[in-house]
Amino acid sequence: QVQLVESGGGLVQPGGSLRLSCAASQSISSFDVFWYRQAPGKEREWVATITNDGRTNYADSVKGRFTISRDIAKNTVYLQMNSLNPEDTAVYYCKAVRGYATYWGQGTQVSVSS
Repeated sequence: QVQLVESGGGLVQPGGSLRLSCAASQSISSFDVFWYRQAPGKEREWVATITNDGRTNYADSVKGRFTISRDIAKNTVYLQMNSLNPEDTAVYYCKAVRGYATYWGQGTQVSVSS
Protein backbone atom coordinates (compact mmCIF):
# COMPACT_ATOMS: atom_id res chain seq x y z
CA GLN A 1 0.00 0.00 0.00
CA VAL A 2 1.25 3.47 -0.91
CA GLN A 3 -0.03 6.65 0.71
CA LEU A 4 0.10 9.83 -1.35
CA VAL A 5 -0.28 13.27 0.21
CA GLU A 6 -0.68 16.36 -1.97
CA SER A 7 0.15 19.83 -0.71
CA GLY A 8 0.92 23.29 -2.00
CA GLY A 9 -2.49 24.37 -3.18
CA GLY A 10 -4.02 27.72 -2.39
CA LEU A 11 -5.43 30.93 -3.76
CA VAL A 12 -3.39 32.74 -6.39
CA GLN A 13 -4.03 35.66 -8.72
CA PRO A 14 -4.17 35.17 -12.49
CA GLY A 15 -0.67 35.02 -13.90
CA GLY A 16 0.72 33.68 -10.66
CA SER A 17 2.51 30.45 -9.83
CA LEU A 18 2.17 27.55 -7.43
CA ARG A 19 4.16 24.39 -6.85
CA LEU A 20 2.24 21.31 -5.83
CA SER A 21 3.88 18.38 -4.08
CA CYS A 22 2.86 14.74 -3.98
CA ALA A 23 4.68 12.98 -1.17
CA ALA A 24 4.69 9.18 -1.20
CA SER A 25 5.07 6.83 1.75
CA GLN A 26 7.64 4.77 -0.14
CA SER A 27 10.01 5.02 -3.07
CA ILE A 28 8.42 6.27 -6.27
CA SER A 29 11.25 5.27 -8.58
CA SER A 30 9.32 2.29 -9.97
CA PHE A 31 6.01 4.11 -10.36
CA ASP A 32 4.46 6.14 -13.13
CA VAL A 33 3.03 9.21 -11.43
CA PHE A 34 0.24 11.36 -12.79
CA TRP A 35 -1.39 14.66 -11.89
CA TYR A 36 -5.10 15.04 -12.50
CA ARG A 37 -7.51 17.84 -11.73
CA GLN A 38 -11.24 18.17 -11.24
CA ALA A 39 -13.06 21.46 -11.54
CA PRO A 40 -16.53 21.98 -10.02
CA GLY A 41 -19.17 20.26 -12.13
CA LYS A 42 -16.61 18.71 -14.46
CA GLU A 43 -15.02 15.31 -14.86
CA ARG A 44 -11.54 14.62 -13.57
CA GLU A 45 -8.99 15.29 -16.29
CA TRP A 46 -5.42 14.25 -16.77
CA VAL A 47 -2.81 17.01 -16.49
CA ALA A 48 0.69 15.53 -16.60
CA THR A 49 2.71 12.33 -16.28
CA ILE A 50 6.20 11.39 -15.24
CA THR A 51 7.09 7.79 -15.98
CA ASN A 52 9.28 5.52 -13.89
CA ASP A 53 12.17 6.27 -16.25
CA GLY A 54 11.64 10.01 -16.06
CA ARG A 55 9.80 10.75 -19.29
CA THR A 56 7.19 13.50 -19.07
CA ASN A 57 4.00 14.30 -20.93
CA TYR A 58 1.41 17.06 -20.62
CA ALA A 59 -2.15 17.88 -21.55
CA ASP A 60 -2.35 20.49 -24.29
CA SER A 61 -4.12 22.87 -21.92
CA VAL A 62 -1.07 23.10 -19.63
CA LYS A 63 1.82 22.46 -22.01
CA GLY A 64 4.42 25.20 -21.71
CA ARG A 65 3.01 26.43 -18.38
CA PHE A 66 3.24 23.39 -16.09
CA THR A 67 6.26 21.23 -15.34
CA ILE A 68 6.20 17.84 -13.64
CA SER A 69 9.33 16.64 -11.88
CA ARG A 70 10.39 14.29 -9.13
CA ASP A 71 12.89 13.96 -6.32
CA ILE A 72 13.40 10.24 -5.83
CA ALA A 73 15.41 10.74 -2.65
CA LYS A 74 12.43 12.57 -1.11
CA ASN A 75 9.79 10.22 -2.59
CA THR A 76 8.08 13.32 -3.97
CA VAL A 77 6.66 14.41 -7.31
CA TYR A 78 6.10 18.08 -8.04
CA LEU A 79 3.89 20.08 -10.35
CA GLN A 80 5.21 23.57 -11.01
CA MET A 81 2.36 25.68 -12.34
CA ASN A 82 3.08 29.04 -13.96
CA SER A 83 0.92 31.59 -15.75
CA LEU A 84 -2.14 30.34 -13.92
CA ASN A 85 -5.56 31.42 -15.12
CA PRO A 86 -9.07 30.98 -13.66
CA GLU A 87 -9.62 27.90 -15.85
CA ASP A 88 -6.92 26.14 -13.81
CA THR A 89 -9.10 26.31 -10.70
CA ALA A 90 -9.68 22.74 -9.54
CA VAL A 91 -8.82 20.12 -6.98
CA TYR A 92 -5.50 18.59 -8.05
CA TYR A 93 -4.81 14.92 -7.39
CA CYS A 94 -1.76 12.75 -7.84
CA LYS A 95 -1.91 9.11 -8.82
CA ALA A 96 0.81 6.46 -8.70
CA VAL A 97 0.65 3.34 -10.85
CA ARG A 98 2.81 0.25 -10.86
CA GLY A 99 1.53 -2.76 -12.73
CA TYR A 100 -2.04 -3.41 -11.63
CA ALA A 101 -1.74 -1.26 -8.51
CA THR A 102 -3.13 2.28 -8.52
CA TYR A 103 -3.00 4.75 -5.65
CA TRP A 104 -4.59 8.19 -5.32
CA GLY A 105 -3.99 11.07 -3.00
CA GLN A 106 -6.73 13.08 -1.32
CA GLY A 107 -6.27 16.19 -3.46
CA THR A 108 -5.31 19.82 -2.92
CA GLN A 109 -7.41 22.81 -3.90
CA VAL A 110 -6.04 25.37 -6.36
CA SER A 111 -8.05 28.54 -6.85
CA VAL A 112 -7.09 31.22 -9.37
CA SER A 113 -8.94 34.46 -8.88
CA SER A 114 -8.38 38.18 -8.64
